[in-house]
Amino acid sequence: MTTKTQIDTVEDIMSSPVVSVEMDDTLHVVKDIFDSVWFHHLLVVSSDGLVGILSDRDYLKAISPNVGTISESRSDFETLNRRAHQVMTRKPITLRVNASIVDAIQIFNTNSVSCIPIVNDKNKPVGIVSWRDILYSLVAEAA
Repeated sequence: MTTKTQIDTVEDIMSSPVVSVEMDDTLHVVKDIFDSVWFHHLLVVSSDGLVGILSDRDYLKAISPNVGTISESRSDFETLNRRAHQVMTRKPITLRVNASIVDAIQIFNTNSVSCIPIVNDKNKPVGIVSWRDILYSLVAEAA
């Protein structure tokens, strides 16, 4: 007999710890991270906590399409010198660890976002939830 997994809050399904970059980190740093991981979002932080989010799509839009190809020029390569704060999405929609899964679903249904940073009471990121995490949790709960 299998027991159902009880999933109540975003804390139950969030990915943690988070990977973050600082506002002045270059897209070289971002590229190195995205080249070595399987996820699609980086949180951008400052001493005050979460200030933005940078997706792999944001990164790809910001750099020359010739970066890393045989036709890469110096000016193409220079696009990697842009800073995270120049391409990030500012003021991301966030939730606290005790928010419900329904709260997250409502955000996904009413906003054009693919992940939600989870922050503590000091606005420090402690996790991240994607729409895929929601789907996986529903399957786990149904099993």
